[in-house]
Amino acid sequence: MNQFTAVINSWESWGQLFQSIPTFEPLIQSIFAKEKLAFSKIEHCTPGTNAVFKVGDYVIKVFAPAESGIDSTTDFTTESFAMHRAAQLGVSVPNLVASGSVEDKYHFSYLIMEYIEGTELNKIHSFLTFADKLTIGQKLRHITDAMNTPCVPFNGVDVIHDRDRQKRWEKYPENFKKERLDYIESHDFGENVFVHGDLNRDNLLLADDHTIHIIDFADAVQAPLVYEQALVVCELFQFDKAYIQGYFGQASNEEITEICFNGLLIHDFGGDVIEQNICSVRELDSLNTLRKRLDRLIKNTE
Repeated sequence: MNQFTAVINSWESWGQLFQSIPTFEPLIQSIFAKEKLAFSKIEHCTPGTNAVFKVGDYVIKVFAPAESGIDSTTDFTTESFAMHRAAQLGVSVPNLVASGSVEDKYHFSYLIMEYIEGTELNKIHSFLTFADKLTIGQKLRHITDAMNTPCVPFNGVDVIHDRDRQKRWEKYPENFKKERLDYIESHDFGENVFVHGDLNRDNLLLADDHTIHIIDFADAVQAPLVYEQALVVCELFQFDKAYIQGYFGQASNEEITEICFNGLLIHDFGGDVIEQNICSVRELDSLNTLRKRLDRLIKNTE
């Protein structure tokens, strides 16, 4: 008998139920029994792409099945690899307790991690002092310096040449899209390293002892360093002077601008980040306009 009874037949249908505790409770209870873990009250976690819930001392992530319209197999293998690697490097990440899959109404892959006591940066950012932000920037730089190193291939994603990773640029003007593609095909972005790929304010947890914990490695890839650092500046720091100073130290505004410019152009989320944090789509008529906008935002941190 299936424990999961809801219907998933599109991305929209997944989006309507992936945060529903009543929908997932029977399935999660059976997974915990399978893994011989103590089942407890289910609570919500910060929503993302997959179904994530707190269950007592654990967090379970149930990945969207193929019927949702996306293939989450890569996300599952990526996150498993990335969390093991980060832990080996001394980066504070949730301890992975169990991973596997179940054949129910649909094929569900899952990860079960120990729950970390901490608060998302997004929830406390407005209460932080300049000194707090400076320290967070410095600590995060130590973390990313440890993570952003060469590693063995783990998911086969090509951030530069994979045409499937162009969807967030479709809304941009034709001349901008052409200029962007010409640029990334001809520019040398440097060697590929491991990157988390989605360091935003929901994926940094701050503990009471000031430890920074990193979560949600589903978007990890091998990419040039600027891929990571551009998102850190534009999405995580949102051009805040204190964070940037802590993270980049004595780097010049020109250097940081160039990091952001190159990193955004190749980032899977780049098109969205520009629209949300830099300027509207219709304002970008050329790469030079983007560079000028970034330069202005970086200089305004002075």
